[in-house]
Amino acid sequence: MKRTHYCGEVRKSDIGKVVTLQGWVHRRRDHGGLIFIDLRDREGLVQVVFNPEKNSTSHEAAGELRSEYVITVSGEVAARPQGTVNPKLPTGEIEILVTSLEILNSSKTPPFSIDEESEVSENLRLQYRYLDLRRDRLRENLLFRYNFVRAVRDFLHTKKFIDVETPFLTKSTPEGARDYLVPSRLNAGHFYALPQSPQLFKQILMVAGFDRYYQVVKCFRDEDLRADRQPEFTQIDLEMSFVDREDVISLMEEMLSYVLKETKGIEVTTPFPRMSYKEVMERYGIDKPDTRFGLELRDISDIASGVEFRVFKQVIEQKGIVKGLNAKGLAGLSRKELDDLTEFAKGYGAQGLAWIKVTQNGFESPIAKFFTQEQLNSVAQRLEAEQGDILIFVADKIKVVNDALANLRLSIAERLNLIKKDEYKFLWVMDFPLLEYDDEEKRYVAMHHPFTSPMAEDIPLLETDPLSARAKAYDIVMNGSEIGGGSIRIHSKTVQGKMFELLGINAEEAEAKFGFLLEALEYGAPPHGGLAFGLDRIIMLLTGSESIRDVIAFPKTQKGICPMTDAPSLVERKQLRELHLKVEE
Repeated sequence: MKRTHYCGEVRKSDIGKVVTLQGWVHRRRDHGGLIFIDLRDREGLVQVVFNPEKNSTSHEAAGELRSEYVITVSGEVAARPQGTVNPKLPTGEIEILVTSLEILNSSKTPPFSIDEESEVSENLRLQYRYLDLRRDRLRENLLFRYNFVRAVRDFLHTKKFIDVETPFLTKSTPEGARDYLVPSRLNAGHFYALPQSPQLFKQILMVAGFDRYYQVVKCFRDEDLRADRQPEFTQIDLEMSFVDREDVISLMEEMLSYVLKETKGIEVTTPFPRMSYKEVMERYGIDKPDTRFGLELRDISDIASGVEFRVFKQVIEQKGIVKGLNAKGLAGLSRKELDDLTEFAKGYGAQGLAWIKVTQNGFESPIAKFFTQEQLNSVAQRLEAEQGDILIFVADKIKVVNDALANLRLSIAERLNLIKKDEYKFLWVMDFPLLEYDDEEKRYVAMHHPFTSPMAEDIPLLETDPLSARAKAYDIVMNGSEIGGGSIRIHSKTVQGKMFELLGINAEEAEAKFGFLLEALEYGAPPHGGLAFGLDRIIMLLTGSESIRDVIAFPKTQKGICPMTDAPSLVERKQLRELHLKVEE
């Protein structure tokens, strides 16, 4: 028997048709004379009915069916009896009156329930991932992911982008994270690296004249894992020639608008808002702010420098800052709740919190006595305070203050229920510094990567004041998560050489690691730039998932382990000898 329909696709318009369905027994209900089965496949559920008066042989065989048995059924599509319609199911108006049944395979009792979203430990779910993927939520996530990627491909095809595959076995180059290394059997002592991104290859493709490239590509980074990070992840990677920032940004806005309309039915307004890196750090303390709510940070260092509160004065004298935020309507927080917020801030490096409540009796706080009335009024005005608010302050080094308050801002927004879960807010962050200074390593490091172009007018600063040079870089943020980032690339060998020099990569090392790129730049490299989206992260956000592990078919645990296959695992000594390797005990 051949399947004529997917289970979840049978509709009222099919009444009277004879259909053949194949799938898994999702749920079984025996009502004496009648046996009801919810049959499931990747498209959903449909109710099938075994009636001894319709076909006694099939009804008898249906008595053997249990959860997760694999079966084929044929029968007539009929309207459900009055009062039994299930409005929660797309197939809820019909049922299948079975005339034949074939049991294709039996099933052991699953280690957890498939037919309900009961709480199951993640390790158990990952060990039996093939069962976990049968559950509604994960199945729907993967189907949504497929439709999202399909819409991306459709859009890029209309814009004349070409899908070009780049190598997985490539050269180890410094890109910020540890490489996964692959030993070469044919070249003793030599190693390939799995790519952290296709960055160099897509630039080479621009030199080669493939002026619009894209790839939905696996990337690899050997770094500590978390809820939104995996050792292998997927990027939607794009590169274009003869473009500047505006060209890339406007096309990506158009693509996101198209894809969200196709997959979520969401209309987004373009152009997206933009902020400079400097502004976004001042207002939110983080370069990927959630702009679905306010609670913006305010710098009160100028006011704090004149108060008699010793903590504030010392921080200002040591070149630190004092910032605050207004927790609207939370003046009623208890001392214990404020202590909990203080401990939360300490988790991000802060020494403590200061606070001022705005009440009907005025300003209430242990530190209010150190302020004049004029200073208190100035602080309240800057933070737009009203009666019932509480003003929360952190005083420390700039990074500590921003980290602590940026995370407090999110925590307070959750408490105040300010975040609209069904809203999608985008933001471009622009004008990043080209370089940062690493105090531990005593050298400059690239804010994004070594191939990012400086602003044309800032190129002279590379000789005189490198930390003031701005990058032609841009990140796109959605609901407080960075979902993509890119830049216009350096296409001049001279500028690229200067960038390597600033990063402490001498000419010999640059030639050894990037010689092929430097040489390519001498053969008519066009101006080019692009962007890479983190596909896993975008799908996680759009499906409302807690972790990217819930939108990847076969993810790893936070320790980089696959419980289903037991990877990574030991290998035979013979394999190690062939690779010229020896494992130290």
